[in-house]
Amino acid sequence: MPHPDAPSLVLPPPPAAGRVWVAFSGGLDSTVLLHRLAQDPAVRRQGLHAIHVHHGLQPDAEAWAAHCEAQCLSLEVPLQVHRMRVDMAAGDGVEAAARRARHAAFKEAMQAGDIIALAHHRDDQAETFLLRALRASGPEGLAAMRPCRAFGTGWLWRPLLDTPRSTLESYARAASLSWIEDPSNAGTAFDRNFLRHEVLPLLRARWPHADAALARSAALNADAAGLLARQDRDLLARAATADPAALQVEALRDAGAAARARALRHWIDGLSLPPLPAEGVVRIDAHLLDARADAHAEFAWHGAVVRRWRGLLHAERRRPALPADWQVDWDGAAPLALPDGGIVSLEDQGAPFDVPLRLTARRGGERIALPGRAHRHALKDVLQSLGIPPWERRQLPLLWRGDALWAAGDLVLSADCDAWLRTAGRRLTWRRG
Repeated sequence: MPHPDAPSLVLPPPPAAGRVWVAFSGGLDSTVLLHRLAQDPAVRRQGLHAIHVHHGLQPDAEAWAAHCEAQCLSLEVPLQVHRMRVDMAAGDGVEAAARRARHAAFKEAMQAGDIIALAHHRDDQAETFLLRALRASGPEGLAAMRPCRAFGTGWLWRPLLDTPRSTLESYARAASLSWIEDPSNAGTAFDRNFLRHEVLPLLRARWPHADAALARSAALNADAAGLLARQDRDLLARAATADPAALQVEALRDAGAAARARALRHWIDGLSLPPLPAEGVVRIDAHLLDARADAHAEFAWHGAVVRRWRGLLHAERRRPALPADWQVDWDGAAPLALPDGGIVSLEDQGAPFDVPLRLTARRGGERIALPGRAHRHALKDVLQSLGIPPWERRQLPLLWRGDALWAAGDLVLSADCDAWLRTAGRRLTWRRG
């Protein structure tokens, strides 16, 4: 138990009623957090656990894991040790790669509603704010770390975010706690360590309240980011269509440039596409929003593309057209993989094709006999009337029975195809790559 003179460390309540997992490195901060939560009967009742991620990046990693096991045993807190491989392939540095490994371990341990408790404190928040400012971040970035946010199937919780590190040190000494000192924290090669050892001590010497002021600025930016996020949602709601990947140009044009830029980035992020660069916002404003109604203007970046067509902006991952000379025979017995990653298949049980079909890419000039029509129609006109965008038409596989066009993907069925599917009790499907 802590000494009577130790800081009280009053913590906010957990954000949910699930199990609480302390991310336990064995360092000072997480040691204090684990010890403090272990003294809380309510958290104990929820189910208090610890998780230690063994990165294998330090020579003493095995000894650190053993230290964590001993500490958890003394506190009667169950511990999971996750040995993770740190994947450096992304090329964004060892700190980011190790963080990804930790987060993967957390998600592996969690069940629905569980809480991962992290020991970030006010000094960490000040460092994060400065790092984000030096990267020219906007309000979302300058909000730095949030006290609580959704994560995996539950929550990330930072109950010490308003607590100075000096308070944690006082608590640890009064409680006679032992902890690990990570030697990598002493160097200044990493940006965060440079701020911690070189920059922030200078700031504190001139402005003793520097950490509190920087943390307060982060909180104010979090408030501003929340207001802006609501504005983004309102604009996207006005521009929305039945397709989440399409927005109405007119509604976007009516908004101010700054609000439009934020909404476009929010939209792209919601589609799980690569972040829209600043150049993309400029290009969309200059070339897509004011393009002619019949224009096929677009902006592409990192495998994604935004296109304007018929008064809408469409966003998606860039997909290749089918090769012009591609063709293959298909008997319908199994799904057919297309060169662009798409799939054509016959769903439901029923009769197979009596004669194999031939599949090709579009080459222009095709005509199709539609159900209930006396004459054949140009496929181009049919696709236009259905509102199929030009880029989707380039990916559309054509199915032929002899010399007659039987179907264009599952978008246009000939009279013969429609009748055969009904009789056979089958359904033709085309899934884009």
